[in-house]
Amino acid sequence: MASKSNLSLFTITLLLVLLTLLCYATASHPHNKSSSPVEFLEHLKGCHKGDKVKGINDLKKYLEKYGYLNYKNHSHSDDDEFDDLLEEAVKTYQINYHLKSTGTLDSKTVSKMTTPRCGVADIINGTSSMRSAKKRHHHGSLHTTAHYSFFQGNPKWPSSKYHLTYGFLPNTPSEATGAVARAFATWEGNTHFTFSQAQSYENADLKIGFQRGNHGDGAAFDGPGGTLAHAFSPTHGIFHYDADETWSVGAVPGATDLETVALHEIGHLLGLGHSSVKGAIMEPTLPTGETRGLHGDDVQGIKALYNV
Repeated sequence: MASKSNLSLFTITLLLVLLTLLCYATASHPHNKSSSPVEFLEHLKGCHKGDKVKGINDLKKYLEKYGYLNYKNHSHSDDDEFDDLLEEAVKTYQINYHLKSTGTLDSKTVSKMTTPRCGVADIINGTSSMRSAKKRHHHGSLHTTAHYSFFQGNPKWPSSKYHLTYGFLPNTPSEATGAVARAFATWEGNTHFTFSQAQSYENADLKIGFQRGNHGDGAAFDGPGGTLAHAFSPTHGIFHYDADETWSVGAVPGATDLETVALHEIGHLLGLGHSSVKGAIMEPTLPTGETRGLHGDDVQGIKALYNV
């Protein structure tokens, strides 16, 4: 029969082993941490031209990522100085998101920047805003202005490819495949396109799946918060969800709706850029717990791109 001292020693050893395993598991899964990749913006509220504050360089990288800033051959690209170029970039961002164009990083601007969003840039190759494809429709004295946009060069599917097939990476959850199928059905009901699921992922025109971090397509994901998903312009046919996000079917507090994001990213697959219209599916940001459907601006954009 084991002595009490031996049992105590065994118990202590077991606890130490369990503690070591717990520490290893925590270290091996850094995404359990709830910090957001855009959390740094909260500490920059109130910053404006002339300030030099730690974290401003991260703001520059954020605005460069989404097309608002290009520091090529500029001395301030790697510092924390709020310079003229950064002020202009903030102003353009504020105009695109219907905020007061002050050039100051006020609370409303920070709130918009920290809202989860699509990874596709708002401004591509220097286009001045998300409203680059304005089109006016006159009915007597009335007119409206569309705010959809296209990718640089207006890439689109050829006339022979109005039926597109889609496929999913292996192990894509059924909740996601169902949400994506519903999103394709919505686009099909509002455009000249038809869609069907391919027999194999490899042969599909549009390839869809979940990825995380740097996954080889030149557009790395950033962990929970920040970038939700991205897709490429025609005819690349790639659409990825960020696997590190919390996803849901429908409006669930603290989670992002799979179908709403699919509607947005399919818009990119068809050739739409971002829109400045609030509530449009091609609006770049999507707060958690919300759902959204196609807007007249989205449908008008597709019809204008394909002349239908």
